[in-house]
Amino acid sequence: MQASNLIYDGTFDGFLTCVFYVYEYKLEYVAIQKENTAQNLLFSELEIVTTDTIKADRVWSGLKSKLLKTSTYQIYYAFLSEKEAVENILLDYIKHAFESTVAVDKDFAHPTVLKISQIAKMVGREKHRMEAFVRFKLTKDNIYFANIAPDFNVLPLISKHFKSRYADQKWVIYDLKRHYGLYYNLKNVEIINLNFSDEFNPTKTSSEIFSDEEFKFQKLWQDYFRSTNIESRKNMKLHIRHVPKRYWKYLSEKQPN
Repeated sequence: MQASNLIYDGTFDGFLTCVFYVYEYKLEYVAIQKENTAQNLLFSELEIVTTDTIKADRVWSGLKSKLLKTSTYQIYYAFLSEKEAVENILLDYIKHAFESTVAVDKDFAHPTVLKISQIAKMVGREKHRMEAFVRFKLTKDNIYFANIAPDFNVLPLISKHFKSRYADQKWVIYDLKRHYGLYYNLKNVEIINLNFSDEFNPTKTSSEIFSDEEFKFQKLWQDYFRSTNIESRKNMKLHIRHVPKRYWKYLSEKQPN
């Protein structure tokens, strides 16, 4: 039997629409791919699936009624991992959930359930690290700006945390790896896209973009960090375990004077 190669727009609603499509047409052999990374598969029929929020909501509601809350968040977290072919692993998980007469949340003997659980945990760790290590810089427009480049697409997961924690100031968190960001305007969080000049260096604090107060704050923070750092008690292995080196680029205390 010829396989169906479903191409979607890369959104979560788009993926759920593909799941609806699979059940609607009773497809057995399926590969789901994002439109910007799709590859032609041998012996497969290419089909473009247009996102339909009504169909997506029906699938999501069905999953919520079938699964525990932990499983639905695992599905979403795993989707945001952007791992290669994760859509097909998720489709197998969803099929298993709908076909099972008991909850599949802890059915780790099933390889797909175990895999999704492992991926979701990795994304969850990245979410918490971004919440801990994001550092804002005050711009001349009086907006607090932070740039990140996480391993996974965690911006949708950290929005609530920063909206609650920094409710009284405007801020932008921009994912340089995925070319989009979040902007909080004191009321709502919006998705934005920015065009940076070729000269923009996200690891540097440019005097053309950031306020004079920002430079003073960074200097005070670096001085404080050095004054509280006791060389004789330094344990770099423990420090790196809690603050991996790949996050140091976000921390002002790790930047050279």
